[in-house]
Amino acid sequence: MTSDLHLFHRLWRLLPVESRRRALAGMTAKLAPKATWPAPACDGRMLVAGEIGRGSGLGEGARLLLRGLQAHHVPTEAVEAGLLAPRPVAAQVPFLVEKQAALLLHVNSPQTPAALLRLGRKAVRGRRIVGYWVWELPKVPEEWRAGLRSVHEIWTPSHFSARALEELAPGRVRVVPYPLVDAQPQPSVLTRHDFGWPEHAVVVLTSFSLASSFARKNPLAAIAAFRQAFGERPDRVLVMKVSNATHYPDDMQRLQAATQGAANIRFETRTLPMPDVHAMTRCADIVLSLHRSEGLGLVPAEAMLLEKPVVATDWSATAEFLDASCGMPVPYTLVPARDERGVYQVAGAQWADADVGAAAQALHRLADDEILRRRLGTAARQTVLKAFGARPLLDAVAGLTQKKDNN
Repeated sequence: MTSDLHLFHRLWRLLPVESRRRALAGMTAKLAPKATWPAPACDGRMLVAGEIGRGSGLGEGARLLLRGLQAHHVPTEAVEAGLLAPRPVAAQVPFLVEKQAALLLHVNSPQTPAALLRLGRKAVRGRRIVGYWVWELPKVPEEWRAGLRSVHEIWTPSHFSARALEELAPGRVRVVPYPLVDAQPQPSVLTRHDFGWPEHAVVVLTSFSLASSFARKNPLAAIAAFRQAFGERPDRVLVMKVSNATHYPDDMQRLQAATQGAANIRFETRTLPMPDVHAMTRCADIVLSLHRSEGLGLVPAEAMLLEKPVVATDWSATAEFLDASCGMPVPYTLVPARDERGVYQVAGAQWADADVGAAAQALHRLADDEILRRRLGTAARQTVLKAFGARPLLDAVAGLTQKKDNN
């Protein structure tokens, strides 16, 4: 039986990514439990489900929601949920039995049915279910309809993401930013010496996961902008913090080829605890994100909380909290979204191509002006503190206690 499963998995992996994704979403959507109407009220208790134990963007988002709720004494329990998550033991998560606790499922729509199936029909049926979804393009792919019938409402962290999701589910989408004020990055004590960085160089940090789409994160533009700004100056260093590097060797080869052997460009591919990752940000002078699109932009937001000036593409969700008063927004040109992995391949969708020359000028200006870096860093922190408070999350939870009578 095990060998048959392995064979099935190998055959499954031979299918194109887009075909696999649509097939899985379609099959599980038919089998998954559906939300019941009128929507059940909850008593204010929350069950936060997601990739709680994984070092992924979705996992970090679920942990941020959990920490924010706990900081305000909302009765909350966490449970692992996802395609590969083990089926939870109800005795270990009492809220799974108590149906008055709402389920806040931080799993995107295509994976929502599978996650609910893993949680079990008994745990899901008759419960208020909220999907916390994040999307990075103005248009939503068809497979995102998979989770619609399984949730009562949708929360998302940005207006950019909400506009796309509203087209999918009119009247059911609410902007609920992550409560970063109550879940601020806590850097470890690691220093530049621990990371092997030169003490007196200006360090530019670019941090991203290759699992989040090479094309969308656009790291080649970051390398091009840095090289255009500084060439191979030893007192200017680019550090590329790359997650999931071993899973995408071809992408790593492209990155290394783009550096052309420059000694002032370094890669950090270790899997580090989050406090150490935040310590890298604290030790850097500038954070660079020339993304093509973001549904939120957690790396820039957390860098701003650590008082770092951020150079970022002036489009999508990051443009909601980063402007010239608190950072360096980079102009762009909208182009058709092209993603060789097929994840962000939606007919008619566009995303931003950052102006590399403008980014290089911003880097050069910041590197040469320590006072400007400090001023922008101070303003950046204050901006994020205002934009990511807990009130929207607490108001959304309070709204769940009111029974809704319409679909």
